[in-house]
Amino acid sequence: MKPDFQEYRKIMEEIKKRIEVITALLNGKINLPYKTVQVETLLLQVRMVLELVALSTLAANREVFEANQKKFRNSWRVSNIIKDVEKLNNDFYPIPLQHIQKDGVDLLDEVTSGRMELSDLIKIHGQCGERLHAQNPYDKEFPIEYFEKNIPDWMNKVMRLLALHKIKLLNDDIFYLVYMEDPKTKNVEMYAYGKKSP
Repeated sequence: MKPDFQEYRKIMEEIKKRIEVITALLNGKINLPYKTVQVETLLLQVRMVLELVALSTLAANREVFEANQKKFRNSWRVSNIIKDVEKLNNDFYPIPLQHIQKDGVDLLDEVTSGRMELSDLIKIHGQCGERLHAQNPYDKEFPIEYFEKNIPDWMNKVMRLLALHKIKLLNDDIFYLVYMEDPKTKNVEMYAYGKKSP
């Protein structure tokens, strides 16, 4: 069954909304009365964004996603989810791109720095998850400052990864070019980019 790329588009819109909430919490537009709860709320949203990135290419194929949904729900480690996703679509991870000018021609070039690497996604997801459970009273104190310092950098890496990226959906031989904010419409837009090389 061919994927429904509109489902992928919807997930990218959801990621944008969650990043808006994270940004509002970070810049003080939203303030919760207890700082620990504010940081935990940030961590939950960061974790959700990372899971959406990991699962987005499968969600475009409803039958495959629903057939594997129970497995994904029962696995709270994103590394296990990613192993399962990779078995189904080894091209699942977005490839970040940027427009460059070369000899007066507008080209697309892969972003090689400042992006969320898959290894970063796995590590950060784990760090967030460790702090989303009731704290052992004898454990180290909740590292609020660590997360307040690092979450903006993590979100910048996610935005660098997704702002303009290329993706291959499951059961499709076409790569799609995805703008998180299309210059014309200001919405998430997807364009057929070309066939995958054999």
